[in-house]
Amino acid sequence: MCPRPGTAPPPTCQCCAQGKDKQRPEHKRRCCALGKCCKKLPSDRTVRVLLVILRAALQHAVREDELPRNVARNVELSMGTKREIEPLTAKEGRQLLTAARDNRLWAAYELAVRIGLRRGELLGLPWSDVDLHEGILTVRQALQRVGGELLIVAPKTQHSARRVALPAECVTALRAQRAQQIADKKAAAANWKGTGQGLVFTTKNGTPIEPRNLNRSFEALCARAAVRKVRFHDLRHTCASLLHEQGADPRMIMEVLGHSSIRVTMDIYTFVRLDSQRSAFDRVGDVLRGDRNGPNDDDGANGALSAV
Repeated sequence: MCPRPGTAPPPTCQCCAQGKDKQRPEHKRRCCALGKCCKKLPSDRTVRVLLVILRAALQHAVREDELPRNVARNVELSMGTKREIEPLTAKEGRQLLTAARDNRLWAAYELAVRIGLRRGELLGLPWSDVDLHEGILTVRQALQRVGGELLIVAPKTQHSARRVALPAECVTALRAQRAQQIADKKAAAANWKGTGQGLVFTTKNGTPIEPRNLNRSFEALCARAAVRKVRFHDLRHTCASLLHEQGADPRMIMEVLGHSSIRVTMDIYTFVRLDSQRSAFDRVGDVLRGDRNGPNDDDGANGALSAV
């Protein structure tokens, strides 16, 4: 059905737009193949990134005299909606890490919460970049699915390559991870399929871990730990916010997370909780009450306004 002139077509998910749902097995269909839409639309950030890429491509064509003008430059996007970020509290973080101790990926959760490693950085971490004796971890690469294949790629940005001091808890968890991997290799024997990359986190057969499987494991862990359901990436927000709440220097937080600027760190990855706001307001109230009743009142005698 075509929209009326002057009106925009209703937004559709990629399943409907590309007919992906119809290609799924019948028992897995859940969207356009059943006559409905799952409403999973591209995020505002995705749309903006695609527009930037389109503008750059068309501008290149303009410079090569293949197009008379870049029509994408005239496209204006709304401000969009900012995703609400609410990282785990310190209590929830303790619950999560306590529940993770008997999990195969315990060390991964420790690294995500305590030093804020990204999912790809965790899964692509080799033992050669971990110094348990000195307590130092170096981020040089990441594991990503590209074109249907798991590949080792460069970090997200130039500043993502970094060295991070390992907390004692992370060192303990990594030692347990190495012992577990050695046991897995002995148990698998000839079935061990290690790729030679020496990854820290592998399956029982030595293959790289599928990123989506880490997400599934994390969802199950949240349920078992009785904490709010959040994204795995929100553990990175949790690390930044806890460091911020404990008075860590913004530049130090920036370097731990591998950001290019402090602005990114403070705008996105730090979060002032409502209880922290209330505590700050209470302190302001205490000061105001003290000013009102105390002898050193800056507003002049008896609290009256003084002329200047």
